[in-house]
Amino acid sequence: MPEVASAGIDLLPIPAAVVSFLDGRFSIETSNRAFRIAGLGATAEKSPLLASIGARVSGFVEGDSLRDVFSWQFGEAVDCRHFQVTIARISKDDLGRCFITLVDQTAELRTEHNLRREMMTDSLTGLANRAGFSDHLESLIGDSKQQEVHYAVLVVDLDRFSRVNACLGSMAGDELLITVARRLKGALRAHDLLARTGGDEFGILMTLDMGPGDAEHVAKRIQAALSTPFRLSDFEIRVACSIGIAFGSACVDDAEELIRHAQFAVKRSKISGRPEAYQTQAFDIVREQFGMETALRRALDRGQMRLTFQPICDLATGEVVAFESLARWADEKGVEYSPNEFIPVAEESGLIVPLGRWAIEEAARILASWDERAGGDCGVKLAVNLSAIQLQRDTIAPIVERALSSNGLEGSRFTLELTESALVSDPDRVAGIMHALKGLGTTLAMDDFGTGYSNLAYLQKLPIDILKIDRSFVTGMLADRDKVAIVRAILSLAQALGMQTTAEGIESNELAQTLAALGCTYGQGFVYAKPLEADLAYALLEARSR
Repeated sequence: MPEVASAGIDLLPIPAAVVSFLDGRFSIETSNRAFRIAGLGATAEKSPLLASIGARVSGFVEGDSLRDVFSWQFGEAVDCRHFQVTIARISKDDLGRCFITLVDQTAELRTEHNLRREMMTDSLTGLANRAGFSDHLESLIGDSKQQEVHYAVLVVDLDRFSRVNACLGSMAGDELLITVARRLKGALRAHDLLARTGGDEFGILMTLDMGPGDAEHVAKRIQAALSTPFRLSDFEIRVACSIGIAFGSACVDDAEELIRHAQFAVKRSKISGRPEAYQTQAFDIVREQFGMETALRRALDRGQMRLTFQPICDLATGEVVAFESLARWADEKGVEYSPNEFIPVAEESGLIVPLGRWAIEEAARILASWDERAGGDCGVKLAVNLSAIQLQRDTIAPIVERALSSNGLEGSRFTLELTESALVSDPDRVAGIMHALKGLGTTLAMDDFGTGYSNLAYLQKLPIDILKIDRSFVTGMLADRDKVAIVRAILSLAQALGMQTTAEGIESNELAQTLAALGCTYGQGFVYAKPLEADLAYALLEARSR
């Protein structure tokens, strides 16, 4: 090789060498000091570079490419060095020889690795964070496609952890999380991955050696590990947890989706009090409910809700004395939804508040329109149902007062029906609301009496005018002595407290006559009419008054 080329190599700050490959043998014709200091060898026989990439160098020399660039690692794991290797031809006519240069990228790659590790690690516990957990899960999902690997994701959510932060401060909360992480680690197998995926949420990635039972055993060990109280300052803290399990399958190839499945199972675990595995059917129900929530919100915005009215009659005379207003909803395609379907969704989502406001205002408007058609008081009251959640979150009395005054109605024309569950949730607040409603002159009814928790002390103190006997006690009453005894007891209690009674679900004249004979005041059911549209309800009222 010309002296100029040799001098040029010596001047390069990076490892460089001229290598020849003739008659099946390598030879390092010249190399610079940086090449030798890097430990890449002074002769071909002692060069770890040629020992490692010799096949690639010989292939390049015998080929027709002008340049080949690739990455190469040199050394053991602890002190491994990373190089970018470039093989280039010295000239087109110079066969059998090549020019090799190496750029040391070790520091750059180590910095990148450290930054990535920091990004993937929770700074408080030293565990993998959500991003790191997802990364490991993605890798396992990829491996499972190449070979059969069974795995599961567990999500552990600490119950009432926010109370620790609120009462003892964030530092105590951090200390608790660190201790919990240690206990969780001790409950896992050596090859299970533990991560902190949220504020008080931990994720576990585990392979299933013996099947789904492995995940269930780990969940039980976790619960046992957390059952021992934690000592924080002068306090002894007991930490319960909810555990959701999602099993990997060929149907789910997205890490975030599998984590969401486990998180959904956590919600079911909070209700059941035991570890729960994700079930597609339950998830589909929730998705359906979420779709219904979106559609219900749109229906409220667009005024697509309506009220129907079921008559309440005096059992002694058969006269219609009131109508219970019932919300109904049909979507854009005309599909009718039962209140049993959309009312729970409305309560869960908080839409019961705007729905309840609309029902009060719409009932007042329709009752005022009936008075206008009758040329005065049409002679009936309207009953509106109040949800327990509505009572907790809204200002009911001012809403009712505004609806009555804007439609020129007296408070005595309105009956407001509450359930027993409303009393249990916040008895003092509900009592205040009921007294405010009585101050407006409205009638108050206790709906579905006997089906929930009945606190007789509250019943005696609250300004309740009517007890409504649930249809479950009325239907089939004539053939069931136990139901007759229950109805008698409710009627006796109402009489002792000076309340009137309304029986729901009356489907025959014989049943209506029996209830009247027992002392029940009012009744409603299909024997009188099913829930009617507003015009048909008014027509029934006119027909009964003739």
